[in-house]
Amino acid sequence: MTTDAVPLGGPRFQSEPARLYREMRREHGPVTPVLLDGDVPAWLVLGYRELHQVTGDPVLFSRDSDLWNQWDTIPDDWPMLPMINRKQPSILYTVGERHRERAAMISDALEAVDAPELRGHAERFADELIDAVCAKGEADLIADYAMLLPVRVLAHLFGFSDEQGPGLVTALNDMIDGRERAIAGQNHVISSMAELLADRRANPAEDVVSRMLADTSGFTDEEIVQDLVVMMAAGHQPTADWIGNSLRLMLTDDRFAASLFGGRNSVAEAMNEVLWEDTPSQNIAGRWASRDTHLGGRRIRAGDLLLLGLQGANSDPQVRTDGSALTGGNNAHFSFGHGEHRCPFPAQEIAEVIARTGIEVVLDRLPDIDLAVPAESLTRRPSPWLRGLTELPVRFTPVPAL
Repeated sequence: MTTDAVPLGGPRFQSEPARLYREMRREHGPVTPVLLDGDVPAWLVLGYRELHQVTGDPVLFSRDSDLWNQWDTIPDDWPMLPMINRKQPSILYTVGERHRERAAMISDALEAVDAPELRGHAERFADELIDAVCAKGEADLIADYAMLLPVRVLAHLFGFSDEQGPGLVTALNDMIDGRERAIAGQNHVISSMAELLADRRANPAEDVVSRMLADTSGFTDEEIVQDLVVMMAAGHQPTADWIGNSLRLMLTDDRFAASLFGGRNSVAEAMNEVLWEDTPSQNIAGRWASRDTHLGGRRIRAGDLLLLGLQGANSDPQVRTDGSALTGGNNAHFSFGHGEHRCPFPAQEIAEVIARTGIEVVLDRLPDIDLAVPAESLTRRPSPWLRGLTELPVRFTPVPAL
């Protein structure tokens, strides 16, 4: 690896990631050397074609983290361990036929979710959250709304009680941000999933966990718990950020102003635009080279870690020749991944229903909503992985609760 590696962190990932990715691509090419917390080296794949190659070849670029050539240097309290771990028995690190069986189990459990019922649950929770703020005339649509909605819907689908949702929100956010509370957050989520699993094994119900337990492929409880943690983490925070980033776009971009005043046609268009231009999942860990190879003009050693630069690839000038033009219905972005480890299609549909319902309920219930602060003052969470707002203050005419 070269000595001019870029630290994967810092304020520019919050304030100007698009410019940062452009500079990285210009200075280093489509495969950039980066440093993780503690100066741990890795490669960030920013090229659209190169990312397609990495995600499309699960043998050469494996999901098996045991291949990593840096494990001897990783301390036990490394804050990135919830995101990049060894011997983690989840679908994220399973390869080959066993991965395909686990993906089928998860897809089947999610596909059985009834779409109208899902939308009804999302509307109910969204209305409850709006009821708590609608009479005040002001709200923070991140803390009061977007950060609470997806996990409440997902927890209900999984089989949790409504009261357990807030604790899961806090733990998930700690885990995903990869800072000092990351491991404690991960432990809370794992223990909550294990308790739910034990309860559902004794008392099956019509929910996702019970359907996973009924699968006949012979997965252990530990494997199912780990998969549930992955499903909850991947389903909650990116969806919350999808809601927040879409509402920010609609409140600050004149192209979507009509949606705020009774029009609904461009809600889906704004959501798709966010997946291209401001995707919640910016960078994903990762793939490991199973042998020495070359990629994007770089020599990749066996065991090197490659991070998937989803936003960098989405904005690759070779595929986005006119970055100012609306993307329309084009969904060839990398925001849900690619290849056999991409986000399962039923999970994408669930996220889209939750996000779109959440946005539409805000627009229906708060008809004259407007930003309460200058758009340029909005700030992002300090994470190189996920891109979301720290707050989205709005004002509106107070209306009564339902």
